[in-house]
Amino acid sequence: MNGPRGYTYGSADLETSPVSLDDLRKIEETILWTDADRQALLRARPILEPRTDEILDVWYGYVGDHPFLIESFASVDGSPDPDYLSAVRERFKVWVVDLCSREHDQDWLNYQHEVGLRHTSAKKNVTDAVESPAAEVRMRYLIGFIVPLTATMRPFLAEGTSDAEELDAMYTAWFKGVTLTAILWSEPYSTSW
Repeated sequence: MNGPRGYTYGSADLETSPVSLDDLRKIEETILWTDADRQALLRARPILEPRTDEILDVWYGYVGDHPFLIESFASVDGSPDPDYLSAVRERFKVWVVDLCSREHDQDWLNYQHEVGLRHTSAKKNVTDAVESPAAEVRMRYLIGFIVPLTATMRPFLAEGTSDAEELDAMYTAWFKGVTLTAILWSEPYSTSW
């Protein structure tokens, strides 16, 4: 279990996800996930992994341009907390690589549940021991972020291939992977999930 502070993928301490592997497979069917998508993301990894700092610069620029998004990372005085932003950024970089390469098994499902909890009042400020007044990331932004996380990725993928079909395959797989993550991260928000 290597990674940045707070990255607990594969830890025996993680709570078992209430989403079963059977539920996960049904969600994958719903979003049209296929083995071809998995393979496309595996091919995307060597393109994206060395560019994670640049990718996060784009995403953090987007968040920073929207006060209603940056407030999730605010300190008690309302200003952005640079240490909190930095810690989350390091885990977000690993998430890019994980999205491209991790098997959708029980360990993966358990960690998605943990990250989902970290967006809610159950664990929002716990991992990084911060005192942000934002008790949770609003679910509407968690779901809405599917679009910028997907739309901003195409130029990075395009730099790694000149084949239009390959670009479309990787981009579509990325979109499905981001959507799947958002679905799983939204589970702790709802009793009717």
